Amino acid sequence: MNVISIQSHVAYGHVGNSAAVFALQRLGVEVWPIHTVQFSNHTGYGDWQGEVFTAEHIARIVDGLEARGALARCDALLSGYVGDAALGEVILDAAARLRAANPAALYLCDPVMGDHGKGLFVRAGVPAFMAERALPAADIVTPNLFELEILTGEKPQNLMEVRDAAAGLLSRGPKTVLVTSLSSQGNEAGEMEMLAVTAEGAWRLATPRLPLTPNGAGDALAALFLGFYLKSRSLPEALGLAASSIFEILQTTLESGEAELQIVAAQDHFASPRRTFKAEVI
Repeated sequence: MNVISIQSHVAYGHVGNSAAVFALQRLGVEVWPIHTVQFSNHTGYGDWQGEVFTAEHIARIVDGLEARGALARCDALLSGYVGDAALGEVILDAAARLRAANPAALYLCDPVMGDHGKGLFVRAGVPAFMAERALPAADIVTPNLFELEILTGEKPQNLMEVRDAAAGLLSRGPKTVLVTSLSSQGNEAGEMEMLAVTAEGAWRLATPRLPLTPNGAGDALAALFLGFYLKSRSLPEALGLAASSIFEILQTTLESGEAELQIVAAQDHFASPRRTFKAEVI
């Protein structure tokens, strides 16, 4: 299996492609990464070095892959943080070219825009691009609750309201909506929930909430879900495996005392989780 991943890249830490590429490779998936930026570290530190690549630069990399015949052999496209709408259009063009070369290929869009407590951290125009352009083009979208609110214009509170809001996105293009980083109203145990919705039904999965929120966890989760789904073609199985794997990564990170996601240290455990979680139909 082969995946093109168009995301940011950092030398220090694990966000964007620095999280997604190794996660997929450890599952046995070949990855052809295209970096939208190359920074020394993620911007949460307040200072960094590096540069942002232009939309034209990214388009030329896609051209090069196409010239090698790679698109016809690619099973999926994964995208995450989009710096501006112009870059987003290049990603959508890549998705269209991929489907033309391989109609069975999937496009997973992680609509990274912000989170509760942080607000929006993307440029003006990106939320509209995600809602109006990326959403209709994607097969799978993986918003957190904040991003689901942006995409739907709603403020769902309990699990059924979240399910209904996610189901509403299906009519706009994607076949699967996976809501991550969810702690819905009525979740008395304070668990970390995920909710996957398709036209066939909805599945909830919950894990214990660990006392840490490292950057890159959402990037790793989207990659893991895509990798497991490509291998199994079963949404509940992929959801269970991805949740078990990200829990292992977060647990290892917590035990290490490090601020950065410990993907490499956790690799044996997330490939073969010690503790497993299963999705339940709701």
